[in-house]
Amino acid sequence: MKPVRLAILGLGTVGGGALKLLKENAAEIRRRTGREIQITHVGTRRPRPDLDLPESVQQSADLLSIVRQPDVDVVVEVMGGIHPAYEVIKEAILHGKQIVTANKALLAEHGNELFKLADDNAVQIAYEAAVAGGIPIIKVMREGLAANKIDWLAGIINGTGNFILTEMRDKGRAFADVLAEAQELGYAEADPTFDVEGIDAAHKLTLLASIAFGIPLQFDKVFTEGISKITAQDVKYAEDLGFRIKHLGIAKRAEKGIELRVHPTLIPEDQLIANVNGVKNAVLVHANAVGPTLYYGAGAGAGPTASAVVADVVDIVRDISYTEDGAGTIPQLAFENLTDLPILSREEMTTGYYIRINAEDQMGVLANVTSILSNAGISIDAIMQQPRLKDLIPIVIMTDPVVESKMDEALKQIQSLPVIHGEIVRIRLESLEN
Repeated sequence: MKPVRLAILGLGTVGGGALKLLKENAAEIRRRTGREIQITHVGTRRPRPDLDLPESVQQSADLLSIVRQPDVDVVVEVMGGIHPAYEVIKEAILHGKQIVTANKALLAEHGNELFKLADDNAVQIAYEAAVAGGIPIIKVMREGLAANKIDWLAGIINGTGNFILTEMRDKGRAFADVLAEAQELGYAEADPTFDVEGIDAAHKLTLLASIAFGIPLQFDKVFTEGISKITAQDVKYAEDLGFRIKHLGIAKRAEKGIELRVHPTLIPEDQLIANVNGVKNAVLVHANAVGPTLYYGAGAGAGPTASAVVADVVDIVRDISYTEDGAGTIPQLAFENLTDLPILSREEMTTGYYIRINAEDQMGVLANVTSILSNAGISIDAIMQQPRLKDLIPIVIMTDPVVESKMDEALKQIQSLPVIHGEIVRIRLESLEN
């Protein structure tokens, strides 16, 4: 059979990694696909002599021209960002090219349109590398768990945030101090907003939730909260109570719809996912037949992400070889028909809570706080009064699950007490039963 011809758009960490992997494992990949994979074009503004590309590979910054070429069967988009990736992928689809992408932001925000366009033009968009790097979580959920009804999933799906929280726990360091180190190490960008405020994780959760529940991609409905307000004190207090703080993306079936949320979360320390540290990622999926399954590994980096990119290329090459039009046999988002299950607002979501209050050391403070919680119908699971910090007493309260709107009102009343100083810290709590 004729070779399958690739254009790779982007020669950064992932694009360079994919090129190297295709070269190093060429014989093994050919054994798996039954045919050669040939790189014909590379889209880049800055050529990479270190990659030692053959002279036959055409390099250009004109991406739209590349995806229109007749000697391109598959377009691998690893540029990142929404523009010009959106325009380039649309043009590639209209020209009948199969697509492999690692672009979670693009798919989370424009995937509904792009997947429909791909279906209308009988091509695939493969996106394993868009979520959790080298962990094959997309394939697991679309194929390996296809017999199951997925109840919920929870994932550590941003390595930067996990590195920061791990360092804060292990060494008692402040958030700002660890963030600066993460930037020096290359784990965090100069502008770390996407990582530490949960936007990157929300993009990935959008994709996972759609595959899990068969719903349209709805990034704008994901409740998102970052980790920048977490202090070393909170990390220590959580440890004292037998919990770890992790920045989780959670998608869960509820009675009235689907919860989609990214936020710092207290998890019992004996849970496997609570012990995923450093820059590693992990996704815990609970399904009705198989029960809980945990997927762990490297969530970023040249090798792991390139592994996912090239695996998608292999799948597409197989489909080109063995299906009539190369469009594949698995729906883009796992379900032939998506359903419009409602996405719950933040106020409708239900979780337990960790609450930290800094109060003046006066008689009756604790009684007033617990009375407000009780009147709101909020059950208290545990209370700890911590040693004095300067002139204030930190009070830590753990609650049973409660609808967030009730907690909002109760904390508003507590915050208005004249003996309360500073902003009340609240962190959601999940048991994540094994």
